[in-house]
Parts: sequence; structure tokens; C-alpha cells
Amino acid sequence: MFCTSCGVQMRDENDNFCPQCGHQTSHGAQAGPQRRHRLYRLAYDRKIAGVCSGIAEYLDVDVTLVRLIVAAGIFCSAGLGILAYFAACIIMPVDHGPAPLRTPAAV
Repeated sequence: MFCTSCGVQMRDENDNFCPQCGHQTSHGAQAGPQRRHRLYRLAYDRKIAGVCSGIAEYLDVDVTLVRLIVAAGIFCSAGLGILAYFAACIIMPVDHGPAPLRTPAAV
């Protein structure tokens, strides 16, 4: 079996993670308990209140893209986007968990 992320051959068919890149295998995704995917404001990756970083993590997209879309929405909606942002600040629960470890990009 080969890793779908980096292409390295796996040592054991029952491995849950790739030994080279750490990517979760299809076997590992099926074996573990299903985690609920919830929308949170992220306290450790915020500029104002963490709404954009929470949305970016929930949608699995880059946070800069979400911030640009929100900024464009605020300008295009004549300020109604600000009300939506502050409503999201009040409604979304805060995740105070530890920041995930980020590995430096390969050079």
C-alpha cells in the first residue's frame, strides 16, 4: 500500500499514519472514532475575534482567503457585513485549545 499524500510505500497494511509524512491513511480514517466537525472561533489564530480563522478551519481553506472574502463582503454590503461579523463573534463558541504545530515548508 502506498501513501496517497507523499507516495511512499507503507511498511504495514495496518498502519494508521504514513511513517514519512504523517498523513492519515484510509485504514486509519475508518478505524478511529468519528470526530464531530464543529465551527469555533480560534483564540490562538486571530486578528480581531477569530471568526475568519474558525471558518477557514471548518471549511479547510486558507485563512487569508476567508479574510479577503469577509473584507470584500463588508465593503460590498454597505456595512451589513460588520453586523454579521459581530453576530458571529457572539454566537460562535471560542476554542482556547493549543495551537497546532506547524512544520516549516520544505526548502
